Amino acid sequence: MAPTRSTAVDGARPLPAADLRQWETPYADALDRHAAREPLALMVPGHGGDELGLSARLAEYFGTRPLQLDVPMLIDDIDLGEDSPLSRSLDLAAEAWGARRTWFLTGGASQANRVAALAVRGLGENILTQRSAHSSFSDGILSAGLVPSFVLPSIDTVHGVAHGVSPAALDDALAAAAAGGRPADAVYIVSPSYFGAVADVAGLARVAHAHGAPLIVDGAWGPHLGFHPDLPESPARLGADLVVSSTHKLGGSLTQSAMLHLGHGAFADALEPLIERAVSITASTSTSSLLQASLDIARHSLATGGELIGRSIAVADAFRDALRDDPRFGVLSDGFGAFDDIVAVDPLRVAIDVSGTGVSGHWLRQRLLDADGIFFEMSTATSLVALIGAGKTPDLVRAHRALVAAVDSEEARAERSQAAVHGFPALPEAGTLRMSPRDAFFAETELVPAAEAVGRVSADTLAAYPPGIPNLIPGEEITAQTVAFLQAVAASPSGYVRGAADNGVERFRVTRQD
Repeated sequence: MAPTRSTAVDGARPLPAADLRQWETPYADALDRHAAREPLALMVPGHGGDELGLSARLAEYFGTRPLQLDVPMLIDDIDLGEDSPLSRSLDLAAEAWGARRTWFLTGGASQANRVAALAVRGLGENILTQRSAHSSFSDGILSAGLVPSFVLPSIDTVHGVAHGVSPAALDDALAAAAAGGRPADAVYIVSPSYFGAVADVAGLARVAHAHGAPLIVDGAWGPHLGFHPDLPESPARLGADLVVSSTHKLGGSLTQSAMLHLGHGAFADALEPLIERAVSITASTSTSSLLQASLDIARHSLATGGELIGRSIAVADAFRDALRDDPRFGVLSDGFGAFDDIVAVDPLRVAIDVSGTGVSGHWLRQRLLDADGIFFEMSTATSLVALIGAGKTPDLVRAHRALVAAVDSEEARAERSQAAVHGFPALPEAGTLRMSPRDAFFAETELVPAAEAVGRVSADTLAAYPPGIPNLIPGEEITAQTVAFLQAVAASPSGYVRGAADNGVERFRVTRQD
């Protein structure tokens, strides 16, 4: 399935690359000017912005430049005032992604997810969420006291991969929630997926709005969308009301930096003050200037880097073509046309089907890491996922050569002789929600062996990594299928379960009053 470009909603602005203002980096430049003054810092941070005294080792390790630019909040001509360099950078970011307003976050997309949950709680307590939402949104549900109902994504049962939600499936789920007496006050979906599948955000927005609910899009894996004609469009330009953007993932900012975009729709007036308050209670009062500067620069680079992004797409396309020439490999996105929820593909994700090699994706990922120093983003029993940063042209010829060599190696032959591909059990269905997540989290609890946990109510959020999707949330009944799945992930070479009481998921924390 070839990548397609979704159509923007009426009134959305065009790509900002031609706007000369997008070449500016107001906040990063303000930090430059501050450092050039060589200030005597009798304030935090304690390193003082120089290499003297106890900061000598820090400066030797990083260089002096990061120390000079690492300044605290509330500095004139940096972030104070309505027309501060920071506020101008935020305006440029909103323009670049087609948003009404943008917030820079230094707690990652996980913070953005919690902010989104807290904000929409101001509209009501009922949230309809895609079941394959990231665990940080489940944490937000718990913190905000939201009551969730779920819409299931489509599932590739061959590879055990969750994709997205179609407008028709969302419409059915919203109608069912209303019929059950809990009409949704907000909707949360994921696009693009970990594997690069892009949902029909414009169609989903229309459905959510028809049911009187704003649409939150977890676009953590798509901060680069909308910045090249061969990329799908930015969700904010397609009618999404809130967009979570993990800018560091493919957009080039520093790790742990992210953005949250507010759309232009009918819910914006109500959501904006709620988001502002939610940001204030989740953000550090010592926000990193280095992370914020990296967001400012990443926005500039994406908005003005169309030619470089095109090169990234070209090398990714060449990698896919090389894989297709070897019958042992496949490209997962070639089969995306079988799923009605997928309307486009992010070409900067190369999901490789390795089931024809006779070895597991987990074994292959570890072999490439150990023998060749090549780090793929993730593996499953049957796949490897390569991630190409926007504007980057990594040596994918080397990666392909190493991949072939690994499959042809003596170690691979030995691996094939020992066992077939080491598959996981099927993705488990959600257990019945028997208590609200918040009540279950704060309930009196006990740790019990896995076998005794079946049928009990979970007090924890447990999520298999990768890709960080919650398989249990507080208040849900624990099923035998979920226990088997989580233990299989925990036993795999490159997996672990976030929130588990022990590494092997031998015990579960359950409520006593269930």
